[in-house]
Amino acid sequence: QVQLVESGGGLVQPGESLRLSCAASKRTGGGSTIGWFRQAPGKEREFVAAISWYGSDTAYADSMKGRVTISRDGAGNMVYLQMNSLKPEDTAVYYCAASWSRPMTPTTISNDYDSWGQGTQVTVSS
Repeated sequence: QVQLVESGGGLVQPGESLRLSCAASKRTGGGSTIGWFRQAPGKEREFVAAISWYGSDTAYADSMKGRVTISRDGAGNMVYLQMNSLKPEDTAVYYCAASWSRPMTPTTISNDYDSWGQGTQVTVSS
């Protein structure tokens, strides 16, 4: 069974940091771009960051650029999203997803992604 499992979410204060993890089963992680998306209550899902299969290319949402870094381990099955200087507007459920159709391109388009995790809640509040 193809699986993506997110972890690392939680409640933090404005200005603090969090590192989210996405664990991909070998079948999922192999040959895929991994992306992070988020969805806040009452809002549409939006792109956050993505990294290509070999980790050589990354893409970031303008709203997050400079505050987030996406990376993946050598085997390609763990992807991390380091988020710094968090703001209340960053509160959302964060999802990781895998795209086999775009393994070399860190696509920002959600429809390019074939498999999704269940999400992890990030809440930024004082």
